[in-house]
Amino acid sequence: MRSSVRGSARSRATGAGLAALLLAGGAVGCQKGAAEQLPAMTPAAAVAKAAKNSEDITSLRYRMTGKVPGAGRVSGEAAMSMKPLAMSMKMTAQDQATNGPVEIRLVDKAMYIGGNASMSKEMDGKSWIKFDMSALGAGKGMNADQLGGGQADKNPAADSTFLTGSKDVKKVGTETVGGVKTTHYKGTVTLASLKASLKGENKTVREQREKSLQQYEKMGIDSMTMDMWVDGDNHTKQFRMRGQADKGPLDMTITFLDINKPVTVTAPPAKETADLAEMMKGAQS
Repeated sequence: MRSSVRGSARSRATGAGLAALLLAGGAVGCQKGAAEQLPAMTPAAAVAKAAKNSEDITSLRYRMTGKVPGAGRVSGEAAMSMKPLAMSMKMTAQDQATNGPVEIRLVDKAMYIGGNASMSKEMDGKSWIKFDMSALGAGKGMNADQLGGGQADKNPAADSTFLTGSKDVKKVGTETVGGVKTTHYKGTVTLASLKASLKGENKTVREQREKSLQQYEKMGIDSMTMDMWVDGDNHTKQFRMRGQADKGPLDMTITFLDINKPVTVTAPPAKETADLAEMMKGAQS
């Protein structure tokens, strides 16, 4: 009889233990399911997070393609370092009579343009022309934009944040960009709203975005339609900007190939370079 009671007690204890394990497993399962069912970020929050992450970018490599007002269709690929500021870019203007792509390098506060055979024929065998921004700009009001290198010191990561100024941003769907799964967002922005959104930003971010906005203002653009593709790490993988400028439509797509990987830019060999400042001094004398 005692044996039967003990057996019955052991059975009840075992049953209670199994029930506890099952309940615990069920609780874990419920908690996991609850976590998986947490509401996703709103489109505005997702865009804002990607924009915030862009502030930590120290270097990048990207591809661009589209239409630029006054220049027509362009395409190119570039690598850029933020500190120190350095850039290497190759661009092709499909709608202009050129002999292949033009290369631009920005290094040690000087801009170099050239690198093709046609320039070598016209400059006594030298294939690069050097624009020393400090020497040329002193008292002459010259800058990179006037010298044709407006893209050379432009940080596309700053432009990618503009969708944060949209009041109608929405999720379009999921798409694969460059082999990476992304979420596609879209909205419209005005330059006025973008300026207003800069008030709460820190000085460095504000200056970067203001510089980009000034270039669009010079084009005569008041508003733009913008698309952004954000990857699983909440980084912008690609963005597209469209707007109407004084000299025609702007439609540019930037695809980020790498971020925060080492970028090295070197000046062309001195023997292959013609210094514009020295050429101007020679012409004056």
